[in-house]
Amino acid sequence: MIRCIAIDDEPLALTQITGYIGKVPFLQLVKACSNALEALEVISSNPVDLIFADISMPDLNGMDFVKSLIKKPLIIFTTAYSEYAVEGFRVDALDYLLKPFGYGDFLKAANKALRQMELMKAPATSPTQQVPRDESIQPENSNLYIKADYKMIRIDMNKILYIESQNEYVRIFTEDQKPVMSLLSMKLLEERLPSDRFMRVHRSYMVNLSKITAVANNRIIFGKDVYIPVGNQYKDKFTLYLETHFLGK
Repeated sequence: MIRCIAIDDEPLALTQITGYIGKVPFLQLVKACSNALEALEVISSNPVDLIFADISMPDLNGMDFVKSLIKKPLIIFTTAYSEYAVEGFRVDALDYLLKPFGYGDFLKAANKALRQMELMKAPATSPTQQVPRDESIQPENSNLYIKADYKMIRIDMNKILYIESQNEYVRIFTEDQKPVMSLLSMKLLEERLPSDRFMRVHRSYMVNLSKITAVANNRIIFGKDVYIPVGNQYKDKFTLYLETHFLGK
């Protein structure tokens, strides 16, 4: 988890950004602060990895607040004034959100912070070491190792029901554990998972063919209440699979 604080003297803006933080699974809000002085007190007694800071604030503005920090967490500035952008990057800000910004822009900035945190925590490698193409997912027999919440979680490939894409994340649904969310792409999963067992059936869904309960009305059914749509782009391939395995007249 990335521990963060939000600083903004405008109550509505502060409420918005804390709401966005609550939607991102890898962000943990330590404190919502209405001014930089309050934020200084929070940082002095709590570990903080990331700060969302408004720039234009009374008493101590966001830029001077960041400059005053001896040990700087990752900084993402939020402001309505574009002229601060250059100065923001001069103090090594990770990103800059220009108000009004939506959840999509916020999520992109949060993902940038996640990648930066992972780089900072990754062990250094020597020139002779081979770096894997992607460390987020490593097949081993029937097991997958998925990076989620700074842990490598083992998932039995045989127990996967289906996989759902959500922007830059995927959620993996299995028979015996809660869904696992990870910063992965469907394209990577298509490359790594065996194509004779897993099939992309929609822009947002991949299914384990052996776990399908039924197919009806252009939807794939898992159990009693999970319905996965078959997209037009993938319909011919899935229909061919059904015809190949169909017994009857």
